[in-house]
Amino acid sequence: MKSRTAPPNHMLLDEQFCFALYAASRSVTGIYRPLLEPLGLTYPQYLVMLVLWERDGITVRELGRRLMLDSGTLTPLLKRLQQAGLLQRQRRHSDEREVQIDLTAAGRELRRHAENIPACMLERLCLDLPELKQLRDDLRQLVARIHPSPVEGEAT
Repeated sequence: MKSRTAPPNHMLLDEQFCFALYAASRSVTGIYRPLLEPLGLTYPQYLVMLVLWERDGITVRELGRRLMLDSGTLTPLLKRLQQAGLLQRQRRHSDEREVQIDLTAAGRELRRHAENIPACMLERLCLDLPELKQLRDDLRQLVARIHPSPVEGEAT
């Protein structure tokens, strides 16, 4: 009969970086839910709107690159946002292969209603601004290590 031994510590769930990151991500996303509900947005839709409020008129490809999402994931999000009257999608005249996304007046107005969300999140996370910025920067560095940016001029 084989004896049962405890697994090595590195195989315990609580020792896994991936689980800590997953749990943190789900927890933070859960905090966003009641803040976004009155705006009629889900968290992924909010991310799309953040990019568009920053740079209106970009292509689906640019949006996907910015959010690190493929078009199969983006298309349903964009369709729902268009049905909600927040954006329009249309083929570019200069290149029919590219779909441009433009905010509607309602989409631009929604930004005003969302402006308090970052401050609410800072309060609900119980972090001060320098702590939050450090955590954000550490996570950006992690992503950059996993997905290094292509060298300028290099084909993508």
